[in-house]
Amino acid sequence: MSLVLAALCLVLLHTGAQGFAILPGDALNHLEITERAILNVTVQVCRDLAKAEGADFFLPAEPFTAESVAVACGAPKSSKDFRQAITFIILRNVRVDLRHALNASFHFDEEMFVEGRSIITAGIEAIKASNEQENYEAARQQLGEIFHPLQDFYSHSNWVELGNKFPNSNLLRSDTSIGNIADESRATCRSCDGDDCRNNILEDIIEEQILTSGYFGVVPLSSTKPAGKCSHGGGVDQTSTIDPKGGINKDTFGSNHGHLHTAAANMAIAASSELLEEIRAAAGDRPFLQMVGLSKGSSKDLCFIIDTTKSMSDDIEAVRNVVSSIIDSEVGTENEPAAFVLVPFNDPEFGPFIKTTNPKVLKSILSSLSTTGGGDQEELSLSGLQLALRGAPSNSEIFLFTDAPAKDKQLRSSVIALIERTHSVVNFMISDSVLTNRRRRSDGRQQQHSRIAEADAELYIELAQASGGLSVEVTNSELPAAVSILTDTLNSSLVTLLQAARSPGKEDVFSFIVDETIINLTVYITGRSVTFTVTNPTGESQASTDTTGSLITSSRSAGNFQALRLQKLVGLWEIRMVSTNPYTVKVLGQSPIDFLFEFVEELQGPFEGFDGLDARPRTGVNGSLLVSLSGSDTATVTEVALVESSGSEEVTGVVEPQGSGNFLVHVDRMPSVEFGVRVKGEDKSFTSGASKVFQRQSRIKFRSSNLTITADSNNILVPGAPFSVPFSVMAHGRGGNFTIRATNNQRYASTFPTSLFLESGKSAMGNVTISAPRKTPSGTDVTLTIEAEAPGGEDTNYVVLRFTVINPVTDFIQPECQLLRLQSNCSESCSLTTWTVFVRVTDGADGTGVDHVRLVNGNGTLNTNPAAGNENITMVLYTSSCCSPDMELLVADREGNVGTCFYTFRESSSAPMSGSNKVTQSPLLCLSIVVLGLSILTEMGVQ
Repeated sequence: MSLVLAALCLVLLHTGAQGFAILPGDALNHLEITERAILNVTVQVCRDLAKAEGADFFLPAEPFTAESVAVACGAPKSSKDFRQAITFIILRNVRVDLRHALNASFHFDEEMFVEGRSIITAGIEAIKASNEQENYEAARQQLGEIFHPLQDFYSHSNWVELGNKFPNSNLLRSDTSIGNIADESRATCRSCDGDDCRNNILEDIIEEQILTSGYFGVVPLSSTKPAGKCSHGGGVDQTSTIDPKGGINKDTFGSNHGHLHTAAANMAIAASSELLEEIRAAAGDRPFLQMVGLSKGSSKDLCFIIDTTKSMSDDIEAVRNVVSSIIDSEVGTENEPAAFVLVPFNDPEFGPFIKTTNPKVLKSILSSLSTTGGGDQEELSLSGLQLALRGAPSNSEIFLFTDAPAKDKQLRSSVIALIERTHSVVNFMISDSVLTNRRRRSDGRQQQHSRIAEADAELYIELAQASGGLSVEVTNSELPAAVSILTDTLNSSLVTLLQAARSPGKEDVFSFIVDETIINLTVYITGRSVTFTVTNPTGESQASTDTTGSLITSSRSAGNFQALRLQKLVGLWEIRMVSTNPYTVKVLGQSPIDFLFEFVEELQGPFEGFDGLDARPRTGVNGSLLVSLSGSDTATVTEVALVESSGSEEVTGVVEPQGSGNFLVHVDRMPSVEFGVRVKGEDKSFTSGASKVFQRQSRIKFRSSNLTITADSNNILVPGAPFSVPFSVMAHGRGGNFTIRATNNQRYASTFPTSLFLESGKSAMGNVTISAPRKTPSGTDVTLTIEAEAPGGEDTNYVVLRFTVINPVTDFIQPECQLLRLQSNCSESCSLTTWTVFVRVTDGADGTGVDHVRLVNGNGTLNTNPAAGNENITMVLYTSSCCSPDMELLVADREGNVGTCFYTFRESSSAPMSGSNKVTQSPLLCLSIVVLGLSILTEMGVQ
């Protein structure tokens, strides 16, 4: 059975599917349809991988969850990344309803079938290209956006009413017929009989299998539809009051055709799964799992940004050694990074961005680094950091090594924006530096220098705190010890219980809750001349000066940095900090339970829902967050608060459960200062009588803004052609001349206004035009950041957009298989005999070339060999025991066109040998199994 057959069997045998709204309700919505499809196909991929590798696979209990699927796939520590990827895809799906509500093409309304399919097929092309370049975040973005129209097809068209029992596979291909689409002048509906719309589609439309969809409009009088055409229906749709009245949508049980909601929703899940199988076939199983956030190692990159100016000549060897030690400590472990990144910088240069999955390659490049340039005391450290943040995926771990202040301080706001958007953690390792040396001097003349150095150091401290990282000041000899302590923070199951900073320093008390899942409870403190006292839940205390207490089981320090391992005890802890110098304190532990969140904007009116924010939330007004729990199927959120980073004030929100571990949180105001997000909850599985409560805090710090900046554009950028991105900026406070900056990670040429004049409460428009070189490879990821800064730099906001470069496709034909030889010596003793197949796979004279050939069914040995001098031909030899008489190949070209080839040896009296070398598109293989699956559902009583 092919991959697609198996997946659709699994999908369609899942009962209980019920709609296509945005917000939760009795019916299934886009969120649930999308999540079910991803979970179902991921289970199938992991099961097939386990079978291929000879490993056991245990199907998780239903209903599937991100946590149970991650465990079944042997990647339990990836459950948070898996949940985050699903949430991101879902939010992009929902965004289509909010940003393209009245564009019929995105919803298959108004019989715009060709236009709707073009959106889907262009998106598939972009996803395949992005996966090929390992740009998985770009692939997820595109996937969410094409899921929406694909799912809407089954609710908004009459596909289900025509009696179809399987998805329309032709929606995934641009070179086939979608179906018999109704002519513009052909009537398709009659008015509903009161509230009964069951038979409003005309009989001849059903009999002749004519495809139609409803018209939709929200503005009275201007909402028109051609005579005799169906309407979408519902209270918002003004066309439904025009003859023929009523509608045909199946979005919910209460819709005009709500009696078919379950059938449409099941079909949408199956179609979404079919789309995922198409992407899987082109990418391969492991890359597909990486796209959805699952990997046995870490899905994060480990980045090193290294100062290579001459002033580092005494330190560069120590840096090489500690970077190598970090790499060695992670390779081969469950925390091994997805890739390693190196970005050198000096003055006047920075870069290049070097990325590799091979640690030996990175070490080789590292050993070749030489110190050069400089001349003054400041270097381009923020330029190097900005380049890393733009090139590495979200949630990456970054170490920046330098001995000098930043020369490019003007990039501060841009770097903070990227930290907020990518949720990456940055640790600054400042060794034997101008900064630290100045701060240790005490003569009168150098006291003036000290004040300058203090400001320089504060920039690194601010950036570290914004990311949830640390700014560590050490001597050359202390650097290895400091890095050794920090490598403990690279564990993928690390969670934050508390994080705070005080600058200037002052005495303060901080509390945090330890639950029974926490292990390796550790306190990290930065600052000089800091004393503290920790108190456990029983009231027992230990001071930093007490070396005999039992609460602190171990202590390590280097420079201004120390780490304390605490004895584990469930309940409420306190730590009292005392210092007049600036300090930071954070408490980390390892636990499967953590949370994710996104700031969202709630939309009211005819299209209710929420949209993920691409910019900072607005200061001082109400706001919303979507919080998702990971690591437990029995946990729930009881409290969410926005906590000031450098103060004690907090804003507590109202929590509304959304299902599937998601919670919508409303706060009455966004703080005007830097803040973090703290979540408290309960887990029914906790056995401790002391507490069933857990507490987690975000590592990343956030800011709000009195500026609103929005931008939107097509996600696909064609090389060689100008690409326009319109944007708008509004000042809710004082107006004036606002500075505009637009930068992109590929450093492509761009034009934009460098300033906009804004009146308070009014918006101004601008446009960024960007152009990629003509030979830019398809799948290249372009990240554009547009910033607006108020006069005097008192406020900033930004929007970050992601685009995929796609060269126009001319190859739409899948590779073909030609059987050259099929032979055997099979006998009754099948285990002692073999059969072989020799096949030529070709992509045609005008094809882009055979990319890969994989065995998807069969227990034999497959050998492939590209033909010498012809990339369009691959020779395939398959040998198998006669006990396994069937085999199936999956063949794909470099454009992602995919097909399958099936061959069999079956001994019989009339035909001892048989074979089929016909390439069949994978989706069409599903017909019999889908019909069978649906017939089983019917027998089970599911309509």
